[in-house]
Amino acid sequence: MKPSLVGRAGRAAVLTVAATVVVFAATELLPGDAGELRTAGRVPAEDIAAERERLGLDRPAVVRYLDWLYGVVRGDFGRSLSGGRPVAALFAERLPATVTLVGAALAVTALLTVTALGAAYLRGGRGGSAATGLAAVPQPVYAAVLGAVLAGLLGWLPAVSLLPPGGSPLAAPELLVLPALTLALPSAAFATALLRGALADALRRPHVTDATVRGLPAPLVLRRHVLPFLYVPALQVTALLAGGLVAGTALVETVFGYPGTGQLLVSAVAVRDVPVVQAAALLPAVVLLLVMLLADLAELAGPRAHRTAAVPDTVARTARGDL
Repeated sequence: MKPSLVGRAGRAAVLTVAATVVVFAATELLPGDAGELRTAGRVPAEDIAAERERLGLDRPAVVRYLDWLYGVVRGDFGRSLSGGRPVAALFAERLPATVTLVGAALAVTALLTVTALGAAYLRGGRGGSAATGLAAVPQPVYAAVLGAVLAGLLGWLPAVSLLPPGGSPLAAPELLVLPALTLALPSAAFATALLRGALADALRRPHVTDATVRGLPAPLVLRRHVLPFLYVPALQVTALLAGGLVAGTALVETVFGYPGTGQLLVSAVAVRDVPVVQAAALLPAVVLLLVMLLADLAELAGPRAHRTAAVPDTVARTARGDL
């Protein structure tokens, strides 16, 4: 029996807390701490110890984690060690650019995935090896090839973004093309590889076969008899992609000089700005869990055909985090 709404919300809450534990523990493993960084390691050990005590770094890790978690719940992520500005203010400045980029990449991903699945439907669900191969290509390869061809060889697009931090990418849409395509192409290949299995399962159902044999038009068979069984898998894959796209912005924004939260994360890691790293690392995890919860709510609220659709094992296990 599937978990209830309360059960799914509880699971999302537990996983969110677990994500905060993982993020905090990972940043604890970074070499050096705020006391050493602020003193630049060029002062006596006694002064470093005094700075660590002033910052509360001499307290047990569990106590510091609980203080940090309390601040996160209140929307207070601390202050940047490099500039002294509130981390929340830094993210408020750069988050709109990242949201715009992820939204554009998700739209392109959806368009490419629907096109690929449409072609697979016309072929009776066969094929898909190309999507699997493209999904295995590392993201830096897409960035290098797209940059070399579209910016270098053809000169159609700028190789790097000249957008200042806090600026709107909508004022210069051409700056979105390279980073959005770099995010969208592997994401669309991944989504197609997963959803093609759901499509093949739906096409093998007796009522779909019967509708085809009776000569119903292919678009009608698709809309009435196939799409209801792709609803839940599509929501689950979209949830995976949303978290993956947010996480993938770190490389893309750095490569193309795009001033979003991903670029902020990379620069913060370089200078061991732990409060910024913690906030940036927590963002994709929270986005993934939130969208997964929304997908669960939509599944529970949807028609019975959606809720009883057979989800391919790979999709379901990946969405639950078992893979």
